[in-house]
Amino acid sequence: MRKAVVFGGSGFLGSHVADELTKAGFDVAVFDRRRSPFLLPSQEMLVGDMLNERQVREAVRGADFVYNFAGLADIEECRARPVDTVRYNILGNSIILEAVASEKVERFVFASTMYVYSDAGAFYRTSKQASELMIEDYSRLRGLPYTIMRYGSLYGERSDERNSVFRILKEAVTEGRITYYGDGDEEREFLHVRDAARTSVEVLDKPFRNECVIVTGHRAVKYREFLEMVVEMLKGRVIVEYRERKQDTHYRITPYAFSPRFAKKMSPPQHVDLGQGLLHCINEIFNGMQDEKSKHVALALGSMDMS
Repeated sequence: MRKAVVFGGSGFLGSHVADELTKAGFDVAVFDRRRSPFLLPSQEMLVGDMLNERQVREAVRGADFVYNFAGLADIEECRARPVDTVRYNILGNSIILEAVASEKVERFVFASTMYVYSDAGAFYRTSKQASELMIEDYSRLRGLPYTIMRYGSLYGERSDERNSVFRILKEAVTEGRITYYGDGDEEREFLHVRDAARTSVEVLDKPFRNECVIVTGHRAVKYREFLEMVVEMLKGRVIVEYRERKQDTHYRITPYAFSPRFAKKMSPPQHVDLGQGLLHCINEIFNGMQDEKSKHVALALGSMDMS
């Protein structure tokens, strides 16, 4: 059985990719700073730090394929923490690169972004651009086979406050309002995380060796249309407030500026419908709220019993 190691496999996209690799018949190891709450019985959990060279080298030993989803992935968080962005997104990726090149891994798959050669994205974009250049140098100088995945706007189950769609849906469900910074004409090609994960396994085929791959949804959706869809799903019990954007770190219609490196674009032919995907997300948020209420009630009852 062929082995795949997923760095950052406890997170949003990484955990879904680990699941798809298991479905495809791979022996899967998840490497992360915390144990994955989504770990399948057949998957191995490796708790460690991507900045620890010994732990990383041990994790990739014997692996055929290595994925890197670790590091800081939220644009605003990267803007607020530039030094940590360099530390985890650039240095951390370089430590993994050195290990996979030394172990002669069959393919290294890196999670990048559509922002990588745009004028938006701030420090996040810079870190991904630097990492892509490092990967290409490792390929030229050390013969490392790679695939770079430039993901678009992902959404779906297992996300958290760092995901823009999750933040919007949670605000709508918990507060009955959505505060959106922009005029609503901004466009995104939303893609469900399960579709992105499936594509992330498909790129292990030979045609994607030493290629950059853009992974997005099938059509561009204006944010105003997206927000109206959310309001309709919640039966009009949500107020949308548009405000002037505070920071110019996100793109408006397209992330593309002049790019010296072309990429193949993949939009999964069979994909999760945006409306159905959003409903699943809303349901997950609601169930999470109910679980929290149940915990508070149980704690309160426990305190009464002790008294």
